Order: sequence, then C-alpha cells, then structure tokens
Amino acid sequence: MEQVKIKLLNENAVMPTFGSEGAAGFDLYATENVIIVPGQTAKIPLGLSFELPPGYVLYIMPRSGISYKTKLRQPNSVGVIDSDYRGEVAMMFDNIAEDPCQNVESYLNLVDGSTKRTTNYYPVGTYLVKKGDRVCQGVIQKLPEIELVQVDRLSETKRGAGGFGSTGVHG
Repeated sequence: MEQVKIKLLNENAVMPTFGSEGAAGFDLYATENVIIVPGQTAKIPLGLSFELPPGYVLYIMPRSGISYKTKLRQPNSVGVIDSDYRGEVAMMFDNIAEDPCQNVESYLNLVDGSTKRTTNYYPVGTYLVKKGDRVCQGVIQKLPEIELVQVDRLSETKRGAGGFGSTGVHG
C-alpha cells in the first residue's frame, strides 16, 4: 500500500476523511468562510498540501450533494494535482445562480442547502461556504507509464474523426 503524506497548513485544516468503507474519494474541508455571489468564481482554501508518490495524481472533484442542492459548480470540472506539486490545494466554485439584481435581507444559502440569517445585504442566490464544510472530494489514482510518439498516420476505426454528437443521441 502506497502512503500519501499530507501536511496541515493551518489551525483550521482538517485531515481528509472517507465517508464510508467503500468510498473511492475522501472528503476535503474548507478552512475559512467564503461568500460567493451569483456570477462570481471563488477559491476555497483547503489548508492541505500533499506528497504523492511518483506516478500518481490527485483529482479534486465536486461532491454530488453540493452540485444537486446548490448552483455552485467547479469551473475546471476536475482539478489535477501533480505528484511534484507541494503547494496548498484549493477548490474553485462558480456560482451560476441568476442574479435578479435585487438585494434581499435576512438569509444566505449555505452549501448544505440550508440557510443562515444575516443582517448584511447580498444578491439572491448568494452562497456561504463555511469553515469546516465538506466542499469537495479527492481521488488518488496511479497513472500508466506512457510515451508520446509523433507519427504521420493513425490506425483506422469505424468512428474515424467523428466528433461531438457523432455517435448519436440516446434518450
């Protein structure tokens, strides 16, 4: 079994946890409160750095509950952490909620789908990621050893050069 060394970078950092015995990904936690208004992209610090064994990669992915319950989306789809990177790992969120350009008083949407009473004014659809929230998940995978080779011709296939939508839409 390979070991992955994890350094906690501040007092708010939480060691990653697996949600169940069969979980492929481990939960990663926010280290500070971050307010994300509609149309904004925000970086959520995780307070961790990793030492991956050579030949491994860490993928940072959204948690399905956040994607289902909120309008927060990961702008780069999947974050890729290389084995030679030693800096802090973070999660990015886009708030894709539509801003109806009206200010409301009293509630912020929380990442878990609930709300929080506030005396500040924020646009409708604003989210508050709280320190300690599980905001994403990490999956570590061994990479195959490959060599990139330039050639003049590729083998033929039935699909050929057919791109987006070329294999049909199934309903």
